[in-house]
Amino acid sequence: MPPGTADESFLHRVVTVLSAFRPEDDGLGAAELARRTGLPKSTVHRMALALAETGVLERRGAEVRLGLKLFEIGQRVPRQRVLRDAALPYMSDLREATRQTVHLAVLEGHEVVYVEILPTPGGPDLPSRIGGRFPAHATGVGKAILAFSPPPAVRSIVDGELSRVSGRSVVAPGLLVRELERIRKEGVAFDREESGPGIVCAASPVLAPDGSALGALSVSGWSGRMRLHHVAPAVHTAALALSRALGDRPSGALR
Repeated sequence: MPPGTADESFLHRVVTVLSAFRPEDDGLGAAELARRTGLPKSTVHRMALALAETGVLERRGAEVRLGLKLFEIGQRVPRQRVLRDAALPYMSDLREATRQTVHLAVLEGHEVVYVEILPTPGGPDLPSRIGGRFPAHATGVGKAILAFSPPPAVRSIVDGELSRVSGRSVVAPGLLVRELERIRKEGVAFDREESGPGIVCAASPVLAPDGSALGALSVSGWSGRMRLHHVAPAVHTAALALSRALGDRPSGALR
């Protein structure tokens, strides 16, 4: 066996177990973890006990849940911490100006990860959650980021499987490419019920000094209550202001 293979396999199993937890899970038993991960129940049980000893998982009767140690580690991630801390004042102003839910997201592979969400009273029950993921092509923030991403990253998504998240998701590669071209020209992306029925959003990229996307801001609301073209200028202005504020910071901490 090549050196490191066993350790790499163990680490892969650990990540697989931790990734099996969903935002709504308060606790999972070994049987359910085994079902979700495809690993033997005995293996999952041993791993869960070991991870609980380190604080990465917490025991809750016969079940385990994600532990506080993971939260502590997550707060140290430079890209999340620096970008989120810089974005919060702009997000707060944007929510105040639009009276809608405001998101901050970054791209991770073919998905966006939500770094911060400022909800608004009476807003829609959105599928997004802090730390949650969503297919990039089916979200306003994802399309805003992709429009200003390196061509290889865009091609890997366009040439891959474009899943249909809702009945209005853009799943035709040609249509997605043309939409990204428009977003590059206008600086604003729209989600017209592509991520879920009744939900719309306007998003704009947060850019590094070299013009590449660090993340994106968006405003989301009910399709019958929010006019996209009314909130789009506010989102674009906030993203431009945040981009300027981040311009003097070391770029390495944001990537």
